[in-house]
Amino acid sequence: PGSAAPAPHHELTSLFECPVCFDYVLPPILQCQAGHLVCNQCRQKLSLCPTCRGSLTPSIRNLAMEKVASAVLFPCKYATTGCSLTLHHTEKPEHEDICEYRPYSCPCPGASCKWQGSLEAVMSHLMHAHKSITTLQGEDIVFLATDINLPGAVDWVMMQSCFGHHFMLVLEKQEKYEGHQQFFAIVLLIGTRKQAENFAYRLELNGNRRRLTWEATPRSIHDGVAAAILNSDCLVFDTAIAHLFADNGNLGINVTISTCCP
Repeated sequence: PGSAAPAPHHELTSLFECPVCFDYVLPPILQCQAGHLVCNQCRQKLSLCPTCRGSLTPSIRNLAMEKVASAVLFPCKYATTGCSLTLHHTEKPEHEDICEYRPYSCPCPGASCKWQGSLEAVMSHLMHAHKSITTLQGEDIVFLATDINLPGAVDWVMMQSCFGHHFMLVLEKQEKYEGHQQFFAIVLLIGTRKQAENFAYRLELNGNRRRLTWEATPRSIHDGVAAAILNSDCLVFDTAIAHLFADNGNLGINVTISTCCP
């Protein structure tokens, strides 16, 4: 008598598919009174089971399915765009937050633009939806931020094209606490984290026999500017320093992009 082969993982994972969003139902796993599953995100929006229309209350834990879930590796939700990783359910959320195959968001600072798409579509989006952004050619340019004395939080954005790539220069002014404003300047690559490692950038404030310089590796637009600003991993200066280098309220930042030898 032959023994049954264990079911392949993809057959097991299909048992965990949510009937509403088709993502996976992961622990804590709750069922309706007839035993049907629905993921926790969808469950919060429903009052009836989408499979049998029975009541979803009271909440019933399915401990057996939770044990099975802990023994199964689930594919990353970006498997369709190229990610081949399979993960324990506890590792999935953290990986998916930083997965290199996740969609790219609009790199413009601020939360007003909700666009998402592929890396190849980013430049087209910027050219059509953010036409006011100036692009300068060359590895050594001057990023001129005008009216730096404007009150409140302000962003200045510019593009720089060199070495066959596009870079985004961002200067942000934020009020960290009452009456104390700080400037954050950074360079992002319109590209992957791996591509960004091939470049270095230098930001330099020059004037009145003073010089302030910052050198670093550009960040990929996949990582964005928020984390860098939070960690001060960029050129940081306050309004007093800005005024040392500004001319009639305008601040010129010398930006130099260079390639790193492998």
